[in-house]
Amino acid sequence: MAEGPAPTGTFPGFMSQGALLYLRGEYGKALDCFNNALQLRAADKHGLVARSRCYLKLGDVQNSLKDAEASLQNDKTFSEGLYQKAETLYTMGDFEFALVFYHRGSELRPELQKFRLGIQKSHEAIINCIGSPSSVKLKNTEDLCFISRQAESKKADQKLQIKLIKDQKCTKKQEPARNQKTERQLLGELYADKAYLEKLLKDEDLMSSVTKQGVKVEDVVLGGIAYLDTRAEFWQQQKPIYARVRERRLRQQRWIREKKPKPAEVARFIVQSMEDIDMLLTGDCPEESCRKAERVLKTIQGWSEDEVPNKKELIGNLHSCIGNAQFEMGRMEAALKSHKMDLEFARQNNLPDAVSRALDNIGRVYARTGKFQQAIDTWEEKIPLAKSSLEKTWLFHEVGRCYLELGRAEEAQNCGEKSLQSALEAGDAEWQLHASVLLAQAQEKLKDYWSAIANFEKALEKAKLVHSNAAQQAIIAALDDVSRSFIEDLKEREKETEAHTLPDHDFSGENAEDDKSEGREGEQSSENQRGEKEDTESKKEQGSEREELDEQDEKEKESEEERSKREGEESERKEEGSEKEEEEIGDDEKKQFDFLSG
Repeated sequence: MAEGPAPTGTFPGFMSQGALLYLRGEYGKALDCFNNALQLRAADKHGLVARSRCYLKLGDVQNSLKDAEASLQNDKTFSEGLYQKAETLYTMGDFEFALVFYHRGSELRPELQKFRLGIQKSHEAIINCIGSPSSVKLKNTEDLCFISRQAESKKADQKLQIKLIKDQKCTKKQEPARNQKTERQLLGELYADKAYLEKLLKDEDLMSSVTKQGVKVEDVVLGGIAYLDTRAEFWQQQKPIYARVRERRLRQQRWIREKKPKPAEVARFIVQSMEDIDMLLTGDCPEESCRKAERVLKTIQGWSEDEVPNKKELIGNLHSCIGNAQFEMGRMEAALKSHKMDLEFARQNNLPDAVSRALDNIGRVYARTGKFQQAIDTWEEKIPLAKSSLEKTWLFHEVGRCYLELGRAEEAQNCGEKSLQSALEAGDAEWQLHASVLLAQAQEKLKDYWSAIANFEKALEKAKLVHSNAAQQAIIAALDDVSRSFIEDLKEREKETEAHTLPDHDFSGENAEDDKSEGREGEQSSENQRGEKEDTESKKEQGSEREELDEQDEKEKESEEERSKREGEESERKEEGSEKEEEEIGDDEKKQFDFLSG
């Protein structure tokens, strides 16, 4: 059968999710997770044992046994595989084989109680069925593959079957009838088979006949009924699964209620609990992680500081774990409340590391909810508590991102420079990439396009260095956007320059025309004055005075013409100078435009 495409995920992720579903009792879903995990690592012995457990819970004993034996193929001393194989054989009713593997596992791992319990229950089951197991070889060191060994035990089964038939005939009338309802619950689907066999016993003609092998049909039917009675006795003696779960919970509750637990037990409980909380959170199960942390917090709060020396630090850490789980679930108000409790507890008990952790988490919540100014204030309070350049790099970067969201590009640029400097001190290429991008984005907002392009190019080099294709594509797109913005800005500046130069040229022409009109008006006024003088003066002095007036008029005309000519030359020189300046500015901008577009 052709295998399907590889599932999307990781082997540890599928294993942790399957383990959680198994604990919840969702064995079908857990089986799917373990199947996905084994598609990624087909021969992983831990994955095979986990899937074998699921098969066993679902009643598929053949596949359970197959996976258990496969887990032992490369490592015959794998204790989990030995135990799972023994459990499967025990469930199948092959108590002798189960006893062998329980003993083998106990010899390898004598400290594990589960093997001792398996030996005990196998002994009891064998004695209840056939008496003392004197014929079982417990020290067999060969590779016991149950499927291949079934043929070897066929003769022994036949002898056992004959013995059971005789016992059935002798004791059937002596045994009291078992309650039909109880027997139905014990046998389950096999109850219909037993009812059918008991019905066949009433057919005397059939019971008196024999099979082709010469065995009486009555003996075969009685053997089947005896086997089913044995199974009913076995399940009656076995403790139900729900009872085991309940007993384990009661033991745990009794241990938690103890006034003075042993220090070693307390330490193991705390370490295991914190590992479970972290595993559930990283395994994308924040709800389970939150519930587990709340239960552990309630338990530890009931203990004294003598029993838990680091109780204060542990309580603050659990508040932080609860807040992180709530953050992943999207419950931001609850997360903020939990982290503030962590901060308050840390300040009351003078725990600087816990204060730094709480400020970090509170800032993240503020940033996620869009409260950027509160996030800036919180993170800036944390900056003096930072212990490494890498931590400062992250803080300055996040504060700069918040400033950028608020439209305060200058502050964002300042933070980007500090983040880049800290990243260079730490020698972290990836954070140098992030800091360069932040710096370039802030400079783009400030329309410092040359600097923005330079920093984007530095970021592109770092993206190539860390082999991040996604970052390279994003930076290339950002470079294109900055170049287009730069070109558009240059075009707008050219338009503004042209708009200023054209009106200045028109005004200079109008001024020249005004000067000419003023010259004509001046000439007209001088002529009027000359006429008035001629009327008032006597005709006797007309000849000499007229010559003097003519000379004076000519001098005034020459002075006015020289003045208008001089003013016209000055205006032309101004126009030529402005045109040269515009040509020089245009040449510089054209060079920049050609550089960007080329």
